[in-house]
Amino acid sequence: MNFAPVSTLADLETLEHEQIREGYRSAERGDPEPGPNRGRAFWHGWRNAMIDLGELPGDDASRSLAREYAAAQRQRATEGK
Repeated sequence: MNFAPVSTLADLETLEHEQIREGYRSAERGDPEPGPNRGRAFWHGWRNAMIDLGELPGDDASRSLAREYAAAQRQRATEGK
């Protein structure tokens, strides 16, 4: 792994969202891990896609981020946003 996995929404917000989307869209089954030349945001998107595809196992970081995201969505729904 080239980068530290994203495990909080605060950390996610520091990343370039377009690069995350690009990394996610570019991931395909059997892809090698992107190198450090692609950046952490791209790598996070690629990693997320590979977890969604079942190519990589979920881990503590991905589960923590998912829990935080779900909690934030529930909070927004409660507040009517």
